[in-house]
Amino acid sequence: MIRMLFNTVIFIAMGYIALLLLVFFTQSSLLYFPQVERELVATPADDGLSYESVTLTTTDNESLHGWFIPAASSAKATILFFHGNAGNISHRMYYLLTFYRLGYNTFIFDYRGYGKSSGSPSEAGTYQDAVAAWQYLIEEKAIRSTDIVLFGESLGGAVAAWLAAQHEPRALVLASTFTSVPDLAAELYPFLPVRLLSRFQYSTIDYLQSINCPVLIAHSPQDEIVPFSHGQALFEAASEPKQFIKLQGGHNVGFIYSRKEWALAMDEFIQIRGGAGNNDRPGHAASQDGHVE
Repeated sequence: MIRMLFNTVIFIAMGYIALLLLVFFTQSSLLYFPQVERELVATPADDGLSYESVTLTTTDNESLHGWFIPAASSAKATILFFHGNAGNISHRMYYLLTFYRLGYNTFIFDYRGYGKSSGSPSEAGTYQDAVAAWQYLIEEKAIRSTDIVLFGESLGGAVAAWLAAQHEPRALVLASTFTSVPDLAAELYPFLPVRLLSRFQYSTIDYLQSINCPVLIAHSPQDEIVPFSHGQALFEAASEPKQFIKLQGGHNVGFIYSRKEWALAMDEFIQIRGGAGNNDRPGHAASQDGHVE
């Protein structure tokens, strides 16, 4: 009986160790999902928007693909958009159309390993990609830093927050973003020592300590992937001026269900809290009426 119990304990221990090793060595595939429909399924032209197809080169020679969508007339500001961990830029058309209707330029790009971009994703790599996107707007488009709004969706919020800590944009918008990867993983896998195993940080809450620009945080209590408490914790950590928008719906649909509410609130926040700068970058697309549906 004792020997059988001993063998059972050994078997369970070995299985647990095997699980730990599996998690440690497969973390990247658990965090990044560039393989989900890597092909572009749409372009801004499908919604009647003029756009520029952009190719960026990072400091480590990766090639990034993105779109620059100009406002119909003199833009209120330029939104630099950082998407989440799955899909690609063509799966964010509703954001692009919303920003356009509000009167903003938008630059959206795919991280390395996503969409038409080269390479494989990594935490350091996504930060390098963010720098390349920022430099494109500053150097190629001659847009002032105070006319750039960083908008990060989910994992993209951590990347946007990191970039905001390095520079000083007009404002930072965090959409359904986690406090850090270890924090989120600890809630998803409480039976694993994920804080010891994690090779990724994406510590949004720490980056907020170094951010001086206005911060807008949007999160839904119904978010089934990133708990609402993460958005609340980020709001508490952010410095003034700041604002919190409560969304409705799950992680991937909250911004669709609450589009009119968050879009108008974001626009007002940027114009009032972020100042009323104007980057004077005229567009040449269809008519713009500032209406959000």
